[in-house]
Amino acid sequence: MLETSVSLKELPPIPTKRYFTIGEVSELCDVKPHVLRYWEQEFPQLKPVKRRGNRRYYQHHDVVMVRRIRGLLYEQGFTIGGARQQLSGEPAKKDSTQSHQIIKQVRLELEEILHDLRRRSH
Repeated sequence: MLETSVSLKELPPIPTKRYFTIGEVSELCDVKPHVLRYWEQEFPQLKPVKRRGNRRYYQHHDVVMVRRIRGLLYEQGFTIGGARQQLSGEPAKKDSTQSHQIIKQVRLELEEILHDLRRRSH
């Protein structure tokens, strides 16, 4: 039942900023911080920058990758090994999925801008 409720939750748009903390990524992707740390060990594509005292700083492409991993595991039902194989074995599909996510993100941001402009003009 948990998987069903997780897959139905709409994830928030990814803010336009350079770095995200593990807590921010956890909220943006609806994944617990300990799961993110585990995924770092399992998926070579997920490599956040580590600074001061081993603190993790995720970049935009890391957040997109976490969402992709989450989708493969929670929504499509892949095992860790199957998800790892999907991510490493299908570059064309990966590009298409990332492009779709970027387009969705840009559209949401443009809709927010349009909403702000309409609100200011009234």
